[in-house]
Amino acid sequence: MNQPKNMSTRDGEHFDVLIVGAGISGIGGAYHLKNDCPDKTFAILETMDGFGGTWKTHTYPGIRSDSDLYTFGYSFKPWIGPPIATAAEILTYMGEVIEENDISSHIRYCHTIKTAKWSTEDKLWTLTIHDLDADQLITMTCGFLWMCQGYYRHTDPYTPDWPGMDRFQGTIVHPQEWPDDLDYTDKKVVVIGSGATAATLIPAMAEKTSHVTMLQRSPTFFVARPNSNELADTLRPLDIPDEWIHEIVRKKILFDQEQIVQLSFSHPELIREELYKGIRDILGEDYDVSEHFEPAYRPWQQRIALIPDGDLFHSIAAGDASVVTDEIATFTESGIETSAGKILDADIIVTATGFDLSVLGDINFTIDEEPLDFSQAVGYRGMMFSGIPNMVWVFGYFRASWTLRADLIAGYVCRLLRHMDDMGVHMVTPTLMTEDNDMELLPWVDPENFNPGYLMRSIHLMPKQGTVDPWRHTQDYWTDKDELPAIALDDDALRYR
Repeated sequence: MNQPKNMSTRDGEHFDVLIVGAGISGIGGAYHLKNDCPDKTFAILETMDGFGGTWKTHTYPGIRSDSDLYTFGYSFKPWIGPPIATAAEILTYMGEVIEENDISSHIRYCHTIKTAKWSTEDKLWTLTIHDLDADQLITMTCGFLWMCQGYYRHTDPYTPDWPGMDRFQGTIVHPQEWPDDLDYTDKKVVVIGSGATAATLIPAMAEKTSHVTMLQRSPTFFVARPNSNELADTLRPLDIPDEWIHEIVRKKILFDQEQIVQLSFSHPELIREELYKGIRDILGEDYDVSEHFEPAYRPWQQRIALIPDGDLFHSIAAGDASVVTDEIATFTESGIETSAGKILDADIIVTATGFDLSVLGDINFTIDEEPLDFSQAVGYRGMMFSGIPNMVWVFGYFRASWTLRADLIAGYVCRLLRHMDDMGVHMVTPTLMTEDNDMELLPWVDPENFNPGYLMRSIHLMPKQGTVDPWRHTQDYWTDKDELPAIALDDDALRYR
C-alpha cells in the first residue's frame, strides 16, 4: 500500500467483531450482536461522516424507498409511517434504532478501510484504515469481519460515455452526485434512465420544471399503488400495539409478494396485464402503454419499481412530463438527438443510469499473504465464501426487501459466534468437499433469473455459486426464512480450528 506523504500510522484496538458500514445492514447487525452476543466487543467502521448508507449518500429530489418499510424496516422495530418512505423518514427511523440500543458509541465515522489481511497463525484479521478526521493511518484487529458495506460504489457512479457529451452547454448531473445548489425551476430537463431513481426524480422535479422528459432505452416494469396500507390503517385505530401491527402487516405483505413472484414465473402474462392496468387507469386507454411501459423481459427478471400513488404517471397525464423510448445518437449543444432523429432540448440532463458494483467494498484483501481473487471463491449459502475464514458479506434480496436477508444473516452470524465459543475454536472456513470438486460452477446470480445492467456489467468480479446446497445462492426469501435459521452449524462444509 502506498502511504501518503506526511501521514503517520498508529496502532488501534482489537475487537471480537468489526462491522463494515453503518447503513441498514450494519446497524441491524449491531442490534443483533448487542442482544444475542452481549459479551462480544465490536465496532462499526463507516467511511462517511454519518449513518445511513444509501439514505445519506443520495440527496436528489424525492429520494425515497422502492420497498415497503414494513419489510425494509427491521423485524425488531415497528414501522408506523407510510409504506414508501422518504430518505429523511428512513434516517429518522435508523437514528431511533441507534439511540434506543446505544449503538452510537460503537460507530467510528470517517474510517475508510484500505487493506484487510487474514492470518491463520494468529486467527485474526488486521485492517489498515484511513482515519479521515485525523488524516492518519491506523490498524485494527478483529476475530470476525462482518461486511455490511452494500454492493455498489457510493462514489464514481456509472455514466456511459455517449458521443458529444463535451458539446452540451447545459448541466449534466448524476443523481448520486446531486449538487445542493442545482436550480431547475422553469428549466427543460431530460432524465436518462427508466429505473426507480428516474421514476422518483421525475415527479419530484416536474412540480418546478417547465418540462421533464424521461429518455429510456427500453421500458421498465412499474407498479402504481396508493402509499398506504389498508390492513395497517384498519388495525391502528383499534389500539393494537404497534409491534403486533408491524408483524401482522409484514407477514401479509410477504405472503402477497410470494404469490406475485410465483405467478411471475408460472403466469407472467397475467402479472404483465395487471401491472399495465394500473398504468392505463391513470394515463387512459389512448396512451401508448405498449411503447413506453411494456418491457421485453418477464416480470421480476429485473426489479419492479413501485410508484407510490402513481405520481410518475400523474405527472405524465398532466403534461408536466413525457416519455421517449429510443437510444442516444449524440449529445448536442442544446440537448440530445436520439437514434430516430428526435431532438430533445434540455437545460439540464440527469444521467439516472445506475451504479457500479463494489466487490467487498473495493478493499485489498489477502489471505495468509496471498491476494484474494474473490471471483474464484464459491458462495456458502450466499453469505460466506470458500477459502475465506471468519467473514460474512451481507448481500440482500432483489425481489424482496434487502433488510429481510440482512436480518436472517445477522441471526446466523450470532448463532455461529456462540457455537464457536462453545467449541473453543477461533476460526471457521467454508470449504468445498471432495464430492463438490466436479460440481458445475455458475454465476453469482443466474442471468435468466435476474439480470439488471449493473449486475451483468460486473458479474465476472463476483464469486461463483454451485448447483447443490450449501453452495447455491437462490435469492429466495421464502425458502431462506425457514432454512437459514435451521442451518446445522456442524455442516461438513464448515471447517473449524
